[in-house]
Amino acid sequence: MDVYSPSAPLPNIPDDLTIPQFIFDCQHESRPTRRADIPWFIEDETGRKIGEDELRNRTSGLALGLRSKFGIKEDDVVLIFSRNHVDYPVAIWAVHRLGGVISGANPDFASNELVYQLEQTKASIIIVHPDSLETALAAAKTVGFPSERVVVFDRSSGSRSGIVDRLTIGDLVKQGLTTHDSPFVEKRLKPGEAKTKLAFLSFSSGTTGKPKAVAIPHFAVIANVIQIAAHNNVNKDYCAFEDQRYRPGDVAIAVLPFYHIYGLVINLHFILFSAMSLVVVPKFNFVEMLNSIVRYHISHLLLVPPQVVLLCKHPAVKNYDLRKYVRLIMCGAAPLSHELNQQLFELLPDAHIGQAYGMTETCTATSMWPITQKRGNSGSAGQLLPGTIARVLKTDGTLAGYDEVGELLIKTPSVALGYANNVQATKETFIDGWVRTGDEVKIDKNGELWILDRLKEIMKVKGFQVAPAELEGCILDHKDVSNACVVGIPDDYSGEVPLAFVVLTSDAARSVKDDPSAAEKIKASIIKHVADNKVSYKHLAGGVEFRTSIPISPSGKLLRRILRDEAKALKAGKAIKAKAKL
Repeated sequence: MDVYSPSAPLPNIPDDLTIPQFIFDCQHESRPTRRADIPWFIEDETGRKIGEDELRNRTSGLALGLRSKFGIKEDDVVLIFSRNHVDYPVAIWAVHRLGGVISGANPDFASNELVYQLEQTKASIIIVHPDSLETALAAAKTVGFPSERVVVFDRSSGSRSGIVDRLTIGDLVKQGLTTHDSPFVEKRLKPGEAKTKLAFLSFSSGTTGKPKAVAIPHFAVIANVIQIAAHNNVNKDYCAFEDQRYRPGDVAIAVLPFYHIYGLVINLHFILFSAMSLVVVPKFNFVEMLNSIVRYHISHLLLVPPQVVLLCKHPAVKNYDLRKYVRLIMCGAAPLSHELNQQLFELLPDAHIGQAYGMTETCTATSMWPITQKRGNSGSAGQLLPGTIARVLKTDGTLAGYDEVGELLIKTPSVALGYANNVQATKETFIDGWVRTGDEVKIDKNGELWILDRLKEIMKVKGFQVAPAELEGCILDHKDVSNACVVGIPDDYSGEVPLAFVVLTSDAARSVKDDPSAAEKIKASIIKHVADNKVSYKHLAGGVEFRTSIPISPSGKLLRRILRDEAKALKAGKAIKAKAKL
């Protein structure tokens, strides 16, 4: 059974534009008019406001500087190894104006991880944040990459850090604007060419082996921005202005990294398309985010589950009147539990709150909570975006009906071209226009998509399937828990049983430090909490282990594979101790 979007019709998507041409010059029916007093960006550290004229000027200057200094041309790859920066989008658009390709890398990578991405992309230059320069130079040396082709972003005017003695993006902008070289004529794409013209090599999260370079064309980003705008009735007078979801002049925060697809497409390009301002934050710090909300009257928070957990659990929240400012929270990258949703609803009872679902291979969102509801249904990933079609494939290979469980397959205008230099992986995931997501889902008769879990993360306990996300939601509702991750460990009787890694609240952690016997009492309390709220085969038969933090990927997903290995080691260690006692 094919399920179609119940949302608004899909408007026209231009297929002959590059992303900067779309962002700067396209007058689309879904795009509201930006008033002259609405800045595009606000630099979080300094409050500096940046408007369209400055962005156009810097983008043109940088494009000319990159061409003049480094000879960047059609199809060359520029790797950006940086935290968020107000010049990050300028670098993207400048490279795109030259016909080049951008690959964003996690600035917290170790040198060997950056080496892998450099080798996979065959980058021509690296643009790096000053804080990551040492790692970038070490990686460049490893692969024989010329150090003079490593360029740094300028530090903000409010930075107290030292100045890096190296060519900066600001230097290249000045060089480009003062060069006497003949100005280049920006390429105009032929009709349909945007569907194949490569814009990004965005790496998947690597939860199934080594990360793969997802080849994303210009059209995919443009299509997804328009899909999201159409779904949310952007630029339509569909209700009272104060209740509209996205309005010109609203202010969003960019704590999601621009190198990740969620931050890149939705938090950056969609927000700008919607005539909103974006507060650019280099590195996420929760308390500083709360301060920024008040300082800049931030109305829109685009978050991932660990950040939502902090909103619901962090003691500092009570010191801020968030209801005065925040009017929308979108959560993506992983499912939110029912319990966490309810806590969020109670924290901000007047706000639009809901979840979205997508992946790098579909160039971000494929579903979002309906525009007809202020609140998304708890646990639901919403309804399909305009132009999107879904199938649910059962384990026997047949198509599921409503409320039947299986793997989600997606067909969308924003689909990627495949995995660069990986024919086999492309064949396995991109099949006749469909993307195999690897996510187990069900779709109800209202067209609501329910993400149950990653297929490989589903536990099978006594023959029953158990989704870790469900148990994590329950555990997070315990008063002593600030974060949790559940994995399955082998069990002779049940096949597999759930084990919970838990991060305690600061108060509970102090209690354990002051009185070690409190640890076992809290563990027993958590186990009882789950037993009181879940059917017997979902109980924490594997026990509870305390941790100071839960490892997460850049996109906010729990890195379950790391904790799964840790759980096996713990189980093996306990078995050895048991044998020693015998």
